[in-house]
Amino acid sequence: MNHTVQTVFSPVNSGQPPNYEMLKEEQEVAVLGAPHNPAPPMSTVIHIRSETSVPDHVVWSLFNTLFMNPCCLGFIAFAYSVKSRDRKMVGDLTGAQAYASTAKCLNIWALILGILMTILLIVIPVLIYQAHR
Repeated sequence: MNHTVQTVFSPVNSGQPPNYEMLKEEQEVAVLGAPHNPAPPMSTVIHIRSETSVPDHVVWSLFNTLFMNPCCLGFIAFAYSVKSRDRKMVGDLTGAQAYASTAKCLNIWALILGILMTILLIVIPVLIYQAHR
């Protein structure tokens, strides 16, 4: 059930506050609802074009830029991610996918090299420490 509130101000009372009868009438309109029209309700259909979602990998690139940035791969991936986002905003989905693919590849290599470098930075000092013991 659709309840709508309609306020009616007569030109006579436009400068004065509404009286009790007017407020009571507004309450009745709010409780009972607006008068029903025998005509069928009109409807509007909006067709939204479903675009292919192109991931731009900006967050992943930013993570690789800030935390694991071997050979500046994270920074380069971030640049390609921003280019991908720009292409997507312009509407060039093919260009956006190409830049996103390059950014993804660079992010994968930055992640792999970053993990390998982290492991080596932990393992090598431990091996050196054990060799001198």
